[in-house]
Amino acid sequence: MLNAKRMLNAKKIEHYFEVCLWKFRLFTLLPVIFGLLSTLNFFIIGSFEILDTLAYSFELDHFDEYAVTKVITRIIGGIDHYLIGVVLLIFSFGIYEIFISPIDIRSKYQDIKILKISTLDQLKHKILQVIIMVLIISFFKKALSMDVKTTLDLFFIAGSILVVAVSSYLMHLQSHGSHDNGEDDDKRNAHNAHDHNSLRSTDHQPKSAVINRE
Repeated sequence: MLNAKRMLNAKKIEHYFEVCLWKFRLFTLLPVIFGLLSTLNFFIIGSFEILDTLAYSFELDHFDEYAVTKVITRIIGGIDHYLIGVVLLIFSFGIYEIFISPIDIRSKYQDIKILKISTLDQLKHKILQVIIMVLIISFFKKALSMDVKTTLDLFFIAGSILVVAVSSYLMHLQSHGSHDNGEDDDKRNAHNAHDHNSLRSTDHQPKSAVINRE
């Protein structure tokens, strides 16, 4: 009797601990909320930078090479802020769906695949893609403002462009590979579900039907 009571108390303690452990995942709402606020912040910063660039371009009497480079650099800077905001947005969506709950309203927007995240590997892959784009745009912004004084500088710029092109190509191959693997997994799951339903329908057939078939 005493041992049974101790086991019952141990089970209660284990149950309460598991409930607390499961509820602890709700703290991931903090990075989700602050990630969304940071997304809005970077979108606003990028918009102000582009608006400031438009105002600057309207005030110019004529466009020389310096003015054109400055306008392009500022607009690229605004796009850079937008992409950083997109990284934070994908991060917030992914953390919410992985740790909290799937977003039900997403079923109405099946065409938007970028925000469909179910594992940490998918989240890491999508964030890595956008980060690489941010780095490419940042490099383009720096390359526009560089002064090419020697032939060696020109070779460095050409080599950097080659590295960026290769990395973009590898990222393209990786994204297509992961897309094909996802389609294969969906087909495999659908096939398994069909086989499971077929087995269930066979099990639920009346015995007389099975005997007549034999």
